[in-house]
Amino acid sequence: MRDIYRTPDDRFSKLPDYPYYPNYVDDLPGYEGLRMHYLDEGPANGTRVFLCLHGEPTWSFLYRKMVPIFVCSGGRVIAPDLFGFGRSDKPEEHVYSFDFHRQSLLRLIARLDLKNITIVCQDWGGLLGLTLPLDIAARVGGVIAMNTMLVTGEIPLPDAFGAWKQWAADHPDMDPGEAMQVIDDTLPSDILDAYRAPFPNERSKAGPRSFPKLVPVDSSMAGADIARRAVSWWQNEWRGDALVACGLHDKILSLPVMQLLASWIKDCPPVLEVPEAGHFCQERGAVVAEKYLELYSETPVPK
Repeated sequence: MRDIYRTPDDRFSKLPDYPYYPNYVDDLPGYEGLRMHYLDEGPANGTRVFLCLHGEPTWSFLYRKMVPIFVCSGGRVIAPDLFGFGRSDKPEEHVYSFDFHRQSLLRLIARLDLKNITIVCQDWGGLLGLTLPLDIAARVGGVIAMNTMLVTGEIPLPDAFGAWKQWAADHPDMDPGEAMQVIDDTLPSDILDAYRAPFPNERSKAGPRSFPKLVPVDSSMAGADIARRAVSWWQNEWRGDALVACGLHDKILSLPVMQLLASWIKDCPPVLEVPEAGHFCQERGAVVAEKYLELYSETPVPK
């Protein structure tokens, strides 16, 4: 990993509605020398830790509307930028794999000694995040899943995913703002520059280029087996709080897909439908955060 790109800080100097200070760790075991960025908001001893995991091609900016709601509830919010995204370092494209990203999250959780975690996830944040309890079940007490899925390679993804994957392959120097609009027709144009901020040139976009190719659409691909085991775990072992939400404009991870995910999570209530949202449900995420806290504000975290 000798070629590491680090986005200049001045790219992040004028972000709307994002008054958060950066935090970094560069000593994760196995990732020494790679700097990971994360938000750390709210009390260090907060009643719950909301671990907010972004997807493709976004970064922690995506959670800016949910962070203050979680903090006001007494929670602590940790929102990392995956390697290759946001303010985190960006290795060469060949480095990225399902396990590369998954292990980095597990090691960040261990490094920060996070407990009483509510996993908040969307897109790749869920492909990865929903498998984490297989290794850290005792640390996890809740989950909020928005427009995401456990992809096992056994259930064909909608044709819209194939079209998106082809678009990404055809645009190696993709404009992240345009990429988001390809997937989501609900996004206001005035916030897209903030999503472009981490990616000033083609070299910086190795992470966004890699993710569409890594989705385990075949059962033999990396990530498929652990997703299958995670489905079984959520069905049979889960004992915590759960909410699944769906931005109804999403053509890839549509309402039937999200209803299937909810059916895999033990004791999950019906899917919360967010009619005005698309794939990037966090852009309308306040209603999701508020619904979760309404349902579970008094629920003790399982020990």
